[in-house]
Amino acid sequence: QVQLAESGGGSVQAGGSLRLSCTVSGRMFNTYALGWFRQSPGSEREFVATIRWGGSTSYADSVKGRFTIYRNDAEATVHLQMNSLRPEDTAVYYCAGKGYYSNDYEGDGEYDTWGQGTQVSVFS
Repeated sequence: QVQLAESGGGSVQAGGSLRLSCTVSGRMFNTYALGWFRQSPGSEREFVATIRWGGSTSYADSVKGRFTIYRNDAEATVHLQMNSLRPEDTAVYYCAGKGYYSNDYEGDGEYDTWGQGTQVSVFS
């Protein structure tokens, strides 16, 4: 069973950077993908980025060119480097694991393991 724990959230001025980390415990190689989602108050949870077991990545259009997802298998971690942050990036960010195969890597319903979330606040 995979367990996920996020860290690295905080407050930053617009234009700044943060790096989120997700520590994976358990059978990491049983996950088809590890992803990041976010949810702001009054909004539905939305896809941010994902990295598949083979290493391919995909991003939401709103973060392309600013965010980078990458994985460190030796440390069993997945990171989200966030640059050029904007106030609209403010949200609780969740790490998620996809434990079964499907063609959908961006729907939150496709992920079956979730971390507790970490708050990111971007002020202008």
